[in-house]
Amino acid sequence: ARYAATVVIERPTIGPITVEVGVTSGDAYTVAVSAVMTGMGHATSELSARATAPGRFVAEGELFPMSGAWEVSLRVNGAAGEETLVVNALVTG
Repeated sequence: ARYAATVVIERPTIGPITVEVGVTSGDAYTVAVSAVMTGMGHATSELSARATAPGRFVAEGELFPMSGAWEVSLRVNGAAGEETLVVNALVTG
């Protein structure tokens, strides 16, 4: 792994949300966030995150069209190249 990150979604719910990403290892230039619900075959478009400080990014928009178990992908690009990190999120209605 080239990067390590923490993800905070204060209220993982349907509709507009804010995703905070802290890249804790590696020098990240950009971060994009997307989600996949593998059980239902759903996927969302990427949300570009804006840098708020070195290693800190915020993405805003609609990420989850329905409640359930989602895989959240972080596409991180930086000094070490590009890597996709995946975390799980349980979304409530």
